[in-house]
Amino acid sequence: MIIREKYLETIRGFYDGDLIKVITGVRRCGKSVILETIINEIKQKTDNIIYLNFEKTSDFSKASNAIELVKYVRENRKEGKCYCFFDEIQEIDDWQVSVKDLRLDNCSVFVTGSNSELLSSEFLTLLSGRFVSFRIRPFIYKEIKEYSKELGTDISVADYLVWGGFPGRFTNISLEGTKAYLSDLESTIVVNDLIKRYKIKKEVAFKKVVNYILCSNSRIFSARSIHKHMKNDFSDLALSTVTRFIEWLKEAYIIDEIPQYSTKTKRELQYYGKIYNCDVCFNSLRANNNRYDLDHNLENVVYNELLYMGYNLKVFTNNGKEIDFLATKGNKTFYIQVAYSVADEGAYKREFGAFANLDNSNQKILITNDIVDYSTSTVKHIKLEDFLMMEEL
Repeated sequence: MIIREKYLETIRGFYDGDLIKVITGVRRCGKSVILETIINEIKQKTDNIIYLNFEKTSDFSKASNAIELVKYVRENRKEGKCYCFFDEIQEIDDWQVSVKDLRLDNCSVFVTGSNSELLSSEFLTLLSGRFVSFRIRPFIYKEIKEYSKELGTDISVADYLVWGGFPGRFTNISLEGTKAYLSDLESTIVVNDLIKRYKIKKEVAFKKVVNYILCSNSRIFSARSIHKHMKNDFSDLALSTVTRFIEWLKEAYIIDEIPQYSTKTKRELQYYGKIYNCDVCFNSLRANNNRYDLDHNLENVVYNELLYMGYNLKVFTNNGKEIDFLATKGNKTFYIQVAYSVADEGAYKREFGAFANLDNSNQKILITNDIVDYSTSTVKHIKLEDFLMMEEL
């Protein structure tokens, strides 16, 4: 497995500190491998290390609650600073209490988890100012290229646009194997992490909403619009229930939502946001007859890549015309449009027209899968294959 230095360099400065290191992200995005890499680095200076994976029955039996966890560490640690690594710690009841105690007992604590309850209001209250969090995501394309080289394979941009970057899928050489792996992953997240955890009674309605949302990536939405769409099939489905469903998908890190920003109002627009899947495979699993949604998947891929590069993102509304991203980093701001192709005249006018009447104080960028350079005097065109290998814009 590759060394994901981009993430490690942000965590490394906290190795010896007393802040609790919280590593989050969707299931199977590589959190455990990040943890393993950190352990290997710390082993270079000490063996005073304790590791427990609470998804393993053997480890869970050693410490199934907060009191047992503290006791286990105290009985198995050595003198001096102890480095504690707890994988999928949300399986332990009241785990926040245990890590708080261990932090005060000369322990450097690292925890991973697959839902944002790790950063719940209760946790924030209990450990306010005493933790630092890091979100891990599936591979972006540069990481895929590095990993595929290690495996002796070659993953194309087209493959990435359809099946995304979950690390575990790259050991499946067949299309059937890839689909089976990703379908199992989604089922585990939806059934085990959400339906069972929240004891969802309207299971059919929930799965229908999930299906609708995951094939609606890279689109403006509101809970009200989704509720209206579902009303014909589920007349008793309340708007508040739909809102909770959306929030639970965010908690499992399956989807992200970014707000809209308008030049006209000079403020963020309320109620409406834009959905992006943590990985485009969740859209592609729903494709019929291999008709994959490459237009929206490409925009979703650009979203994930820009986050990896460190940009803060919003949707930009320019006098009623949507610009896909207002991307900011440091003191630089970019207007970014994304399209699969602008070879068609209509697509060309639509995508370039979104920039109309904007001044040139910020760089305007168009990203497409075209091989022809469509740059103008005011808009920089970046080919997708070039963008995917960039470190920053």
